[in-house]
Amino acid sequence: MNILFISGELIAGDLALQLQREGNAVRLFIDCPDQRDCLNGFVPKTANWEAELDWVGKEGLIVFDDVGYGETQDRLRHEGYRVAGGSAGGDRLEQDRAYAQQVFADCGMRVEPVYTFADAGDALAFVSEHGGAWVVKQNNHQSHLNYVGEMDDGSDVRGVLASYKHLGICNISVQRRLQGIEIGVGRYFNGQDWVGPIELNQEHKGLLNCELGPKTGEMGTLMWYSESSRLFDATLGRLRDHLRETDFRGDIALNCFVDDETICPIEATARFGCPSTHLQSTLHHTPWTELLSAVADGRPCDLKVREGYAIGVTLAVPPFPYPADQTTGVSSAGLPMLLRRPLTSDEVRRLHLEGVALLQGEDGEGDKRTVLTHSLGYAVFVTGTGATVEAAQQAAYALAGNVVIPKVMYRTDIGNRFLQGDEVRLRDYGWL
Repeated sequence: MNILFISGELIAGDLALQLQREGNAVRLFIDCPDQRDCLNGFVPKTANWEAELDWVGKEGLIVFDDVGYGETQDRLRHEGYRVAGGSAGGDRLEQDRAYAQQVFADCGMRVEPVYTFADAGDALAFVSEHGGAWVVKQNNHQSHLNYVGEMDDGSDVRGVLASYKHLGICNISVQRRLQGIEIGVGRYFNGQDWVGPIELNQEHKGLLNCELGPKTGEMGTLMWYSESSRLFDATLGRLRDHLRETDFRGDIALNCFVDDETICPIEATARFGCPSTHLQSTLHHTPWTELLSAVADGRPCDLKVREGYAIGVTLAVPPFPYPADQTTGVSSAGLPMLLRRPLTSDEVRRLHLEGVALLQGEDGEGDKRTVLTHSLGYAVFVTGTGATVEAAQQAAYALAGNVVIPKVMYRTDIGNRFLQGDEVRLRDYGWL
């Protein structure tokens, strides 16, 4: 099958490689200028995805991996193309936090209001007036600007917002800090109904172990599947009619806080996730081609998945987690990615590429080598599965230890929060 893969910033870029491995002819378009060298030599590229519409045709498949393209997806579907990835309605759920909270409330969920401000100065004035601990977020993927307040009087948040005011940072949202256990629930939707089992996950956004350091897009995730879930029934499951009305066709997840009595969704991810898509590649028995075709066509799919758990770990390089345009003279482009020993076929499947390219020797002959590219700092991701969380951790970190990248950084505690108390509490509360 011909597959046109349109990516914003390679949130699920390795999926293009997985689809190619399944025997499809893939052409990849990368919108983000800082990412356009990524995956050179691994997947054929195109500089103009619209020029490829005749090539992909109405029998092929078009995949979008990011928000911001929802109206385009809706238009292409109207024109008869097979499209997986989201919709305009899905974009709004993720990008307009206040709107999403209203949708959640209309569907019978408990919500904590989100307040959005054009600039950080207005947000500072609001927090100063109302007091208390707050969470600061932007309505985009620049997660390094997010901050979770630690001080009950809000003094640390006020300091952060004062700094952002000085820097001229705009488009700020604040939300009361919630107490409880953070957990995500996700599932695929085909425009009419749910596809496959329910995905549960715990994200780890802090740069360093124990959630220290600046927030990132994601440093690692624990994931597992369930055929039924009280968490799903109380949150994401209530969005079916809304997703049907907006013709959403893709993967959607809600991040939530739970305690012994209540559950509160705080945000929607209405697109492929990172590294959640890589974890799905590891957990799924059903080929991606079959799943995404069913999602695009509005058909059911008997998605077969592995039992047990999966751990995904981000291997990042400087200037991560900060954008290249906010640093001076810091780049990892050109550094090699090496292996201590050859990979097994299973390890190849669990090494997920992003900020790398495959280069031929200077004379056009000799061995090819894998090097880092100009990127957002996400070099590669590793995943591991197991019957227990500990076994999944062992598999993931054994693979990470086999990858040698100068200046690489990654967390070594992905999944520990679940093991050290969250699982027991979630079961005691009746959510698992």
